[in-house]
Amino acid sequence: MIRYYAKQEKTFSEVGELHASTWINIQPPFNSAEIEVLANKLSIPLDFLTDSLDIDERSRYELEEDVRLIVINTPIHNEEGKESEGFYYTAPIGIVLTLDHIITITAIQNPIIEKFLDRRVKNFNPNDHKQFVLLLFEQTVFRFLDCLKKLNVKRNLIEQELYDSSRNKELQQLLRIEKSLVYFVNSLSSNELLKMKMKRTDFLKIRDNEVYTDLFEDIIIDNSQAHEMSNVYTNILSGTMEAYASIVSNNLNVFIQRLTIVTIILMVPTLVASFYGMNLEYLPFRDSKFAFPIIILFSIVLGFLLILFFRTGKLFK
Repeated sequence: MIRYYAKQEKTFSEVGELHASTWINIQPPFNSAEIEVLANKLSIPLDFLTDSLDIDERSRYELEEDVRLIVINTPIHNEEGKESEGFYYTAPIGIVLTLDHIITITAIQNPIIEKFLDRRVKNFNPNDHKQFVLLLFEQTVFRFLDCLKKLNVKRNLIEQELYDSSRNKELQQLLRIEKSLVYFVNSLSSNELLKMKMKRTDFLKIRDNEVYTDLFEDIIIDNSQAHEMSNVYTNILSGTMEAYASIVSNNLNVFIQRLTIVTIILMVPTLVASFYGMNLEYLPFRDSKFAFPIIILFSIVLGFLLILFFRTGKLFK
């Protein structure tokens, strides 16, 4: 779906034709023929549009004549909810800058683009391409920070549940959080390198604009903060998983130890009883009418002696 937008009467709205627009938004559903036609009309290299549709595309920028490409990764909520996947993953947004238009293209419905379409971004002007790019960067960082906070809250809740139980469900959820954080760490690191290179090379040509330069600096700082947060949460989660694995292993060892001791204690009286189950002629108390209570009492005494031995040896707790 290719839609065209332009600013009209202090706000932006959708327009029906290409030449009246300043922002062109491409998002599903669409077909390759539509993209190819648009690329030919605007003299854009086709790979500038198709590269952004690759879910694994790295953050980068590229320049070819008067056309500039920026690819930045953004967090996407995993709505399918598969237990083998993370709660979030990352997908790229392609930003193509021409002399007259700015084009955004995504392979997945992206909440950041939706925020612009719903007019929930302050001071947004699609005619100002430099500001548009900076606001996209800013909203991407805000989205990462919001997702990180949600993941941290979810992790704390799962840890509380793990104190009371050791079900596989909670462990699977922790693994899903860990996968999400891995995606975030890689994407934020890639985004940070992209922004630092763009700042160094003045890719947006904003060096002489103090307002935009300060905004870009703030975005880089916020991105670094999000990157550090994701690293911290990853380390905390890894430590939690290792500690929980150690606790489970220790509890299992204690349980097996107790089970072994109980087995040994029960084995001795069983052994005595098995001796008297033999069909032999010469056995102690064979002809005594008190044989049965004597054997039972002897077995109980042996059992208590074993319990006393294990308690004295600090093996039975």
